[in-house]
Amino acid sequence: MLVIKLKPLLASLGITLGAGAAAALISSGSTDIYADIAKPALAPPAIVFPIVWTILYLLMGISLYMIQTSGSPKRDRALKAFGAQLLLNFIWPLVFFNMRQFAIALMILILLWLTAAYMIYLFYKIKPAAAYLQIPYFLWLTFAAYLNLAVVLLNK
Repeated sequence: MLVIKLKPLLASLGITLGAGAAAALISSGSTDIYADIAKPALAPPAIVFPIVWTILYLLMGISLYMIQTSGSPKRDRALKAFGAQLLLNFIWPLVFFNMRQFAIALMILILLWLTAAYMIYLFYKIKPAAAYLQIPYFLWLTFAAYLNLAVVLLNK
């Protein structure tokens, strides 16, 4: 029988959604910047981003909850990797939108992509379902890297 611990679940969701909301607030006006820069043909409209990110942060929070409550001796390393990727995820929009440092943002995104891959690997060793919940996030990061690279090349 599946037992859900409500407080740890809400805390996990609060951490991920809170980080996303904080980054969005700090980088407010990002839709204006997004509208002003040259983008590749596959760039989605700005309205897509908050919808996708909300779903991804929910999946990340559920995944985090699964690892936090696993009791695994490998949990601490996985949680540190999660924290590292969440921090990089928080920093990226500040560098991209606020500072308009597209090339530096791309470097951060590559580091984020590698850190997320490592986190997924660690999550898989503890609880495969937690790793699977991160796959949409990893795919979105891959797409984001394509977009970021295109912005670098189109906005020289």
